[in-house]
Amino acid sequence: MTINDPALQVLIDRVQSAQSANAQLCIRGGGTKDFYGEVPQGDVLDTRVLEGISSYEPTELVITARCGTGLAELEATLAEQGQCLPFEPPHFGAGATVGGMVAAGLSGPPRAAVGSVRDYVLGATLLNGRGEVLTFGGQVMKNVAGYDVSRLLAGSMGTLGVILEVSLKVLPTASATATLRFSMDEAQAIAQLNEWGGQALPINASAWWDGTLVVRLRGALAAVQAAITKLGGELIEPQHATPFWAGLRHQHDEFFTKAAAAVEGGARLWRLSVPPTTPPLALPGEQLVEWGGAQRWLCSAAPASVMRDAAARAGGHATLFRGKDKSAGAFAPLKAPLDRIHRELKKSFDPNGVFNPGRLYPGL
Repeated sequence: MTINDPALQVLIDRVQSAQSANAQLCIRGGGTKDFYGEVPQGDVLDTRVLEGISSYEPTELVITARCGTGLAELEATLAEQGQCLPFEPPHFGAGATVGGMVAAGLSGPPRAAVGSVRDYVLGATLLNGRGEVLTFGGQVMKNVAGYDVSRLLAGSMGTLGVILEVSLKVLPTASATATLRFSMDEAQAIAQLNEWGGQALPINASAWWDGTLVVRLRGALAAVQAAITKLGGELIEPQHATPFWAGLRHQHDEFFTKAAAAVEGGARLWRLSVPPTTPPLALPGEQLVEWGGAQRWLCSAAPASVMRDAAARAGGHATLFRGKDKSAGAFAPLKAPLDRIHRELKKSFDPNGVFNPGRLYPGL
């Protein structure tokens, strides 16, 4: 990325002006994830002025794009070459951008099978709170000493700086996909998913809700066909399966539509991350189980302490994903050592607190 780029200079000038004026900036692309985390604060810094795919090497399985590039545009470019972002990041709207995808760090239904956003970030260029352009990582996978800053940006919610450009590892689209449906209760579904998880099966995604377990197989045609024979269940036709998984990914299927209506009425949508073998959580509200049992969505009006205590007892944590009242904090409180690390990183990259104040945690 060239420093003389007029679009980049616009962002640099805004950051330097904000630093001089002791002002705060809210980094925003399409704004599709404004609901996530704490309430956005500060003057909007629109990253969409910096857009476009900088380079794409299909044979190397690497794509580099600027922060304001539409996520739909990037995925369409990959699809033309028979490739994809295997972690299926949710868009939550037509304006989703590449920078927002990395900053939010959210992954879709296949996360347990293929990894998260962080696992596919090879390198990044960052604009820090001093108005300096910094580059980390590259276009190859390798270990580094100290913090792997490019991956550290995944899930940072823009608190460390503006992600100007990112290089991502991509993968070929699987040659075969199939979806199976089973009728079973939650306890049976969790036990079955964990049993299957210990076998050489091409399970790419799973979801249990309201007495039904749905499993997506993905991989080589022979492996998928063998798994269909072994697992049984009801084979769902692609014209029904494809929109189901898309609805789950972007949260516009029946469960999340009902949850959105409940949130308007005062309930909250929680995301509980727990060990996959955790038995059903005896919590009030409606639940949807993903990621082989490791992710439990729960829509409930119960107090935050009930959710967080239950997640902690199971060895996990609870995130308030959607809700009008976030006074209890969107993310689980950090223990002292982790809190100190977060604050030291923030001070190192953004010493004057210019970017996304309080978006992860109040006072950060």
